[in-house]
Amino acid sequence: MNTTHDNPPLPTLPQLGKATGFAALAAAAILTVAVLPAEYGIDPTGVGALLGLKKAQGAGASAAPAAPDVLPTASGKGAEPVEKTDLQLRNDAMSITLQPGEGAEIKASIKQGQHFVFSWDADGPVKADMHGEPYNAKPNEFTTYWKVAQQSGGKGAFTAPFDGIHGWFWRNKGDKPVTIHVKVSGFQEKLYRPS
Repeated sequence: MNTTHDNPPLPTLPQLGKATGFAALAAAAILTVAVLPAEYGIDPTGVGALLGLKKAQGAGASAAPAAPDVLPTASGKGAEPVEKTDLQLRNDAMSITLQPGEGAEIKASIKQGQHFVFSWDADGPVKADMHGEPYNAKPNEFTTYWKVAQQSGGKGAFTAPFDGIHGWFWRNKGDKPVTIHVKVSGFQEKLYRPS
C-alpha cells in the first residue's frame, strides 16, 4: 500500500529574507515604542508616554519635576529634530580606583533638557547606580535611572529631566582594587567627584 504525504513546500531564501526583515522591523518598533519607555525611561517617539509606559521612578526616589516629553518650539508645534543651545560642548573624563568594599560617585552638573553621551568601564565587576538629584536636594531626594548588582561597564545617552547633578555611584564588592574610567560628552557644566 502506497501512501503519499502532501507536505507544503519549504519557504525560499527570498521569502525567508522578507520574513526576517519584517520581524526585525517589528522588533525595532516594539523596542522603541514599548521597551525603552517602560524599562529605561527613554521615550524617543513620545508614544510610550501616550500609552502610559513611562518608567516609574526608582525605589526611594523623590518626585522630581519631569521634563516634558515634547518640547514646545517657537511655532508652538512639537520638538524639532535640532535643539539649539548656547552652551559649550564638553568632553570630560575621570578615573577612580575603589578598594574592596569602597564606594564613590562621579557626577555631572547639567540643566534640564540638556544632553550628554556617556561610557564607563571597570577592570572588574562593580555595583552600579545611575541617579540624579536637584541642586540643594534634601537627604534621600533623588531619582534612580539605572541600577545593577554587578557590571563592568555601561554606556548610553542621557537627557536631564531637571536642573541638578546626575551621575553614578559604584561600589567594589570584590576583594581586589577596581579602577573605573568615565567619559562624558555633551552639554554638562562640569564632571566632578562630590565631596
